[in-house]
Amino acid sequence: MSGALAFDLLVGAFIVAGAFFFVAGTVGLLRFPDVYCRLHALTKADNLGLGLISIGLVLRAGGWHERFQVGVTWLLALVAAATVCHLLARSSLREGVPAVGGTSETPEPGP
Repeated sequence: MSGALAFDLLVGAFIVAGAFFFVAGTVGLLRFPDVYCRLHALTKADNLGLGLISIGLVLRAGGWHERFQVGVTWLLALVAAATVCHLLARSSLREGVPAVGGTSETPEPGP
């Protein structure tokens, strides 16, 4: 096996693994019973999937500028996903959306 073929297989493996985690996150979104479990499954799997795809793209990128752009895009997506997940969970908790198998108490309003 030549070096170029092995490299292409490695890049393909990263991208396929990332796509697998995206599908797993989508299945979690559809199958889990409440909003908190769904958010957990979706954000964790999507962040890992995007990370693996980003690694595959960085390996395939031509120069440092393109690698830097992929890295910054991944970091911004991580920050955005964490922020949106936190805001959705906090809003659901304040609205009194119950978790399956437990109770959801509305917290005292903060400052």
